[in-house]
Amino acid sequence: MASHIAIYPGTFDPITRGHLDIIERSFKLFDELIIAVVEHSSKSTLFSVEERVEMIRAEVGGQENVRVESFDGLLINYVKEKNAYVVVRGLRVMSDFEYEFQMALTNRKIAPDIETVFMMTAENYTSVSSRFIKEIARLGGEVDHFVTPSVEAALKDKFSAKIT
Repeated sequence: MASHIAIYPGTFDPITRGHLDIIERSFKLFDELIIAVVEHSSKSTLFSVEERVEMIRAEVGGQENVRVESFDGLLINYVKEKNAYVVVRGLRVMSDFEYEFQMALTNRKIAPDIETVFMMTAENYTSVSSRFIKEIARLGGEVDHFVTPSVEAALKDKFSAKIT
């Protein structure tokens, strides 16, 4: 029987409890999950790709059916390279759906054999956005509800280094 491999792509700058919710629930659906960290994005990132990969590995390291990798280039090419047929995308709010729906339709035109699976994040994480978390942390606010303790420490380290 063929293995069902799914790709969960994103910038994960930083990884949030909302991302971890999608990852944990994806374990139940697929034989293998590859968390694919985008190297170069239109978004400016606080953490390097290496830092983001290491943060995610620290969070999901105990799972045997998960890999954390970085990639650059067209997502569909990466998905094919990994012999996967599913892209997992997390949804928080309606505006996420509009963007992700357009992206899924575009990907379907390029690669009709690859499916996109949308997963709604748990209700208590709908307001969690990496962009907002970075802003709260930059201004010295508490982000422990949105990220794990190790990610919170990485944010504090990053922003204290920028201040000094």
